[in-house]
Amino acid sequence: MHRPRNRVVVAAQLRCAATTTHPYHPRRETSMPIPLVDLKAQYQAIKEEIDRAMRRVVESTAFIMGPEVSAFEEAFAAYCEAQYAVGVGSGTAALFLALKACGIGPGDEVITTPFTFMATAETISQAGARPVFVDIDPVTYNLNPELIEKVITPRTRAIIPVHLYGQPAEMDAIHEIAKAYGLWVIEDAAQAHGARYKGRRAGSLGDIACFSFYPSKNLGAYGDGGAVVTNNPDLAARVRALRDHGRSSKYIHEELGWGLRLDALQAAILSAKLPHLDAWNAARRERAQRYTEWLADTEIVTPTALPHVEHVYHCYVVRTPRRDEVYQALRKRGIGVGIHYPIPLHRQPAYRDLGYGEGAFPVSERCSREVLSLPMYPELTEEQQREVVEALRELVG
Repeated sequence: MHRPRNRVVVAAQLRCAATTTHPYHPRRETSMPIPLVDLKAQYQAIKEEIDRAMRRVVESTAFIMGPEVSAFEEAFAAYCEAQYAVGVGSGTAALFLALKACGIGPGDEVITTPFTFMATAETISQAGARPVFVDIDPVTYNLNPELIEKVITPRTRAIIPVHLYGQPAEMDAIHEIAKAYGLWVIEDAAQAHGARYKGRRAGSLGDIACFSFYPSKNLGAYGDGGAVVTNNPDLAARVRALRDHGRSSKYIHEELGWGLRLDALQAAILSAKLPHLDAWNAARRERAQRYTEWLADTEIVTPTALPHVEHVYHCYVVRTPRRDEVYQALRKRGIGVGIHYPIPLHRQPAYRDLGYGEGAFPVSERCSREVLSLPMYPELTEEQQREVVEALRELVG
């Protein structure tokens, strides 16, 4: 996101870049609807690989756990530059099991952001602990480390930074605080498959990390799926047991657990997709650059990728104070825009009992009124992007 004080200079630089690299030429003719995400296009591009993976599982009849899950876990751990990955039933399951593996439960507090999907805080509550919110940085939309120490109490046990929209949070500052107070750092990397922070992959930046493979993610399954990633062998072993009813062998259950396993079919699909992930992320960055260049001289506030991170643009999120009007107008034109997220978690009805009032987290609240997600996926064409930009420019100037 361009900071207001630099906007004129940055816009001029980007206009110059646009004329030499990605010139913007408006187009007026009507075209087909443009989806927010196009999963069909991705499937068509790798259809044979996906079909072969699914057929392999169906023919083997090994549908629960087994070699497909083990193979994916090994490959995904290596991709994340971590020692262990444990496949689980969803990103929500990953967060819940990570919290339980860290021993977090009733009476504990966990610090996180109110500007994220419900599962981040919901799983804290489901573990028996209390979510404690901290406002976000207005540039990255990630947890603001400068505010964390103000809410730490003797009951605080962990911090969950969210790598929102595909940009890693400021992990060095968060780790420094966590170390000083003896807290766990649990990455919510559900939107950050393949992202890097100071050269290191998301998934290797905390004590334990949680991924979602919801179909629209940068690495998406064909149903629900998730993974817990860590370099800690004890945490990995605990998650493996807890996802499978707390058992250490077929009929020996050391503790009470849950049935939160990753299906073999989803693991096989993810294994087929994983080798393409870096190329898909590079394509997302290319499309993000086009948007940024072509919108530079408008009132639209575009994302900022910090120099020490490698953003993977799970969502390309802009801001405008006329968000609701623009959203409706673009939808009427067949452009699939979204809002991530319109209601901060502290204002959700389910969290009334936490006692946060309007204005408790002003940056999150303002962003929730202004953010707009534009179509973003690796197969998005230049012509489709031109149509999106033209429509935006007509609406906001």
